[in-house]
Amino acid sequence: MENKKEHTVHVGCDRGLCHQAVGRQDKQLNTYDWLADVPGNASTTDLVEVQFKHTRKGYYHNVNNLDLKKGDIVAVEASPGHDIGVVTLTGRLVKLQLKKVNIKSPDDIKRVYRIARENDIQKWNESKEREHSTMIESRKIAKGLGLDMKIGDVEYQGDGNKAIFYYIADERVDFRQLIKDLAQAFHVRIEMKQIGARQEAGRIGGTGPCGRELCCATWMKNFSSVSTNAARFQDISLNPQKLAGMCAKLKCCLNYEVDDYVEAGKQLPPKEVLLQTQDGDYHLFKSDILAGLCTYSTDKNIAANCETITAERAKEIIEMNRRGEKPVSLTHDDSKKPETKVHIDLAGGDISRFDKAKKKKKKKNKNNNRQPNDKKEHKDAQ
Repeated sequence: MENKKEHTVHVGCDRGLCHQAVGRQDKQLNTYDWLADVPGNASTTDLVEVQFKHTRKGYYHNVNNLDLKKGDIVAVEASPGHDIGVVTLTGRLVKLQLKKVNIKSPDDIKRVYRIARENDIQKWNESKEREHSTMIESRKIAKGLGLDMKIGDVEYQGDGNKAIFYYIADERVDFRQLIKDLAQAFHVRIEMKQIGARQEAGRIGGTGPCGRELCCATWMKNFSSVSTNAARFQDISLNPQKLAGMCAKLKCCLNYEVDDYVEAGKQLPPKEVLLQTQDGDYHLFKSDILAGLCTYSTDKNIAANCETITAERAKEIIEMNRRGEKPVSLTHDDSKKPETKVHIDLAGGDISRFDKAKKKKKKKNKNNNRQPNDKKEHKDAQ
């Protein structure tokens, strides 16, 4: 009860949003539950999402019908023993999350035992304090065995009976002897889990060059391959230092807009085509793909006498060159006649024209004032 009360104080209802949906943004891969304040949302399914250290999540059945809210610390079924985690999602959205993680077998979904007791949380905190020292010691053991691998993180199970060692390796590693040495050194059940450089960056977290938290630590659950072609399509300089992320791999964000750039690039003229005008020949120097603008230079290698035109205008000139015609210049369009603008002199003319308008207005008002009298005279005459 004390932990639950403390959580409520921390969360609050900032900016008018439901605290059950937002929760504290201290969890990686946090999901905003936009159905949290809908009546009956939690009762639609007994599935709940539970998060453990960093980006490790699990999905469990609330078989005991516990009143679980986002932020509750629970004890869940593990193999062997039990694990301790934090509830991060309840209700209908949990089913959608199950599709993303691609859980096919119902046996993979275990049970929620109970809301964590005080002694459960105490043992959980003691296990977490041992993780860093265990990681340093395990690296020494792996180095002593001459294994070509890097142990990036260690996570103890909530009951302290099991430890997961996350490692990175370029090639297959025979760690049978390593498991024996680790079990003898730490007296726990050992599980080795291989991860990639992107998953390691997501577990550690950090801030990217854009100034925001890493995508892999905030919302990305699946990683797609990124190639240098994505940078070429977007006309980005192939500088390895700028294209690499915190994981030393190509940035995942290179894939975000590449489809738009590919579609927009189809509307641009070919790069190798030369534009011929009466002024001279022009080479494509650079392109603004999304804006549809092309900058041409008279020199093939450097910027000289640059002219910026639209992609449509460049295609028109290419078509003219095929017919053997040359426009006057890149920007001058011979087919369009220049529009003649009529000059209006506002200060010119007869100044007394305003006086004439006033005289007409006064005369009109005078006639309107005389109408009732005319009607009276006509009535008397009758």
